[in-house]
Amino acid sequence: MQTIENGKAFAETLLQLSGLYQYYERKLQSHILHSPLPNHVAIILDGNRRWARLNLLNIDEGHFMGADKAEELLNWIHDIGIRITTLYILSTENLNRNDDEINNIYDLLCIKLQRLYNDSRIHKRRMKIKAIGNVKLVPTKLQKILNELEEATCGYDSMFLNIAVAYGGQKELVDAIRRIAGMAVSGDIRVEDINEKTIESCLYTSHLPQPEPDLVLRTSGEKRLSGFLLWQSAYSEIVFMDVFWPQFRKIDFMRAIRIYQNRVRKYGI
Repeated sequence: MQTIENGKAFAETLLQLSGLYQYYERKLQSHILHSPLPNHVAIILDGNRRWARLNLLNIDEGHFMGADKAEELLNWIHDIGIRITTLYILSTENLNRNDDEINNIYDLLCIKLQRLYNDSRIHKRRMKIKAIGNVKLVPTKLQKILNELEEATCGYDSMFLNIAVAYGGQKELVDAIRRIAGMAVSGDIRVEDINEKTIESCLYTSHLPQPEPDLVLRTSGEKRLSGFLLWQSAYSEIVFMDVFWPQFRKIDFMRAIRIYQNRVRKYGI
C-alpha cells in the first residue's frame, strides 16, 4: 500500500512540474463555471490521522497538514464562487480522544482561527463566520477566538463560513426540540402549528440564507455522514471521495462539484 501511494505521489509531482496539472485545473474550473454551482457546500474533513500513519508521521502532523488544507480551501471557494460553506471540524465524539491529541487539536484550532481573524481577505470578501455546535464543551481560549470571529464578521452577508466544532447532529435536533417545547409551554406557539419551518428556525444553521447544503462532501473514502447536518441534508447530493483530507486538492474539489452538476436533483418528485 505504501509503495502504491508513493507511486501516486511521484506521478502527481511529475504532473505538476510538467505544467499539465495547472492546465487541467484551469480547464476543469472553466468547465464547472459554465453550469450552476452549489450555493451551499458542506464538507466532512476526514482522514488526517490515517494520512499521517500512511506517511509514517505522528498524528499531530496529520492534523497540522489538514488545518493548512482548510486554509487553502477558503481560497478555492472564493475563486469558484461558492457562497456558503460548512466545515465539520470536530464532532462531539472527537472530544473523547486521548488528552494529548485533543489538546493539540485545540491549540492548532486557536492558532489557525487567530490567523483567520487577522486575515484582511475575510473582510474584503465580507465573509460571515459562525461556530455551530455545543461550543461550551471546548476550552475557554477556543471559545474566545470563535466569539471574536463571530463579532468581527456579524454584519457581513456576501459569503458564509460555518465552523462545526463540538457538533453532533442528534444533539442539534434535541436542542431544537427543547426550544420548541419551551415556546409551547410559554404559549408562544401552539402545538398544532409546529411544522418543518418551526424546526428549521431552531437549528444551528437558522442564520443562513440557505441552511440546506446542496452538496455534502466527505473525504477519506468513508461512506457515512456521521451525524452531520442530519435534518439539513435530507435532499443534499452526497459525494464520497477516496482521498485523505491533507491530500485533497483544488481539482478534487472541482471534481466533486462536477459530480454534483451531473446529477439530476428531483427532491423526491
